[in-house]
Amino acid sequence: MKSYLWTRKLRELYDKAVDLYRGGNRDLDSYFSADEHSWLTSVGLRPINLYDWAEDMVSAGEPDWNTVLLIAAARRDYFLVHQKGVTANTVTEAAELPAKTEELAGIIWLPRIIAKSTCFLKGGLCHEIMYGCGGDRRFLKEHDIHPADFLRAVWASGGDQAKVLAFVKGSAK
Repeated sequence: MKSYLWTRKLRELYDKAVDLYRGGNRDLDSYFSADEHSWLTSVGLRPINLYDWAEDMVSAGEPDWNTVLLIAAARRDYFLVHQKGVTANTVTEAAELPAKTEELAGIIWLPRIIAKSTCFLKGGLCHEIMYGCGGDRRFLKEHDIHPADFLRAVWASGGDQAKVLAFVKGSAK
């Protein structure tokens, strides 16, 4: 992987996914060649990530390219720095996540988005669940937190939900 140009390659694949989705293609397996799939793996991403971003961009108008880039950069950094380029081999299924109504210190959705962020950072979120979905975006907008900043806060917390809670509460000020 040529690190200096990784953002250019990601943009190329993101645009390709958006064009395919906009054109009506819903067959994820047809989106990327073996080389493109391998490249995505080299930066800690999976084809489903680009598919989900393309689907939401086409259907909801977000996330925009800048947001995708920052989210992907957070994942790539975690993958290369913390995971040393090795993706976790466990996948968290939808049923294993906290319920959408679960609360932490009275904040609905917070336990769920913390769990989703942790799984996304590790590369182990199942295909049915997307970090940055409409529910996540609603939560993050409500608390005035950029999706990539939330990922980095979860990473920096070292698994301590109290630190993430403090970050969320501090963002409201």
